[in-house]
Amino acid sequence: MENKKEFSPQESLELIQSMIDKTKGHVANNSFYFLLWGWLVFICSIAEYLLKVVFQETHHYWVWWLMPLGFVFSIGYGIRNSKKVKVRTFVEDALDYLWIGLALAFITMIFINTGYPNSWQIPFTYYILLYAIGTFVSGKLMQFRPLVIGGGFNFILSAISVRFNFDYQLLIGALAILTSYIIPGHLLRVRFQKKNS
Repeated sequence: MENKKEFSPQESLELIQSMIDKTKGHVANNSFYFLLWGWLVFICSIAEYLLKVVFQETHHYWVWWLMPLGFVFSIGYGIRNSKKVKVRTFVEDALDYLWIGLALAFITMIFINTGYPNSWQIPFTYYILLYAIGTFVSGKLMQFRPLVIGGGFNFILSAISVRFNFDYQLLIGALAILTSYIIPGHLLRVRFQKKNS
């Protein structure tokens, strides 16, 4: 008969904490996604604002055709890195499911915003809300406070943004991405570099 080791409550907590730490390290190493999508959306938001408001370009929205490029980079990076990962934790799987669900929500919002008259005028309210959910839940799962704070701030920005016209929503969206993706993404990268130095 096989002997199974009984874990004490302290050992169980240490095991759970070590799994969370491994997940933090893995996600910190993959801060690539936060930084790629953060900078891409930030640049597109600012560029569209400048094209629409400053230069009064009719086709100001064309800058968003950079998004499929980000998708291709994400898929390629994910495929390359999935070969290196030997063991996955529940938290990593939960993060994957969360972001797959949010990606589908973003794609759905694109169809909603292009399918109805004037619906494009308030999309950032909903996009910011999705940023808030993704980063807040990711931060809680990873126990990484900057993501939680960025997500919480985005809930507030989402509620505020609906009171502004589309031009200003572009700027509020850029601020939302800066606080929920870019700053936490760089902090994750720094944490990973410190851990491995």
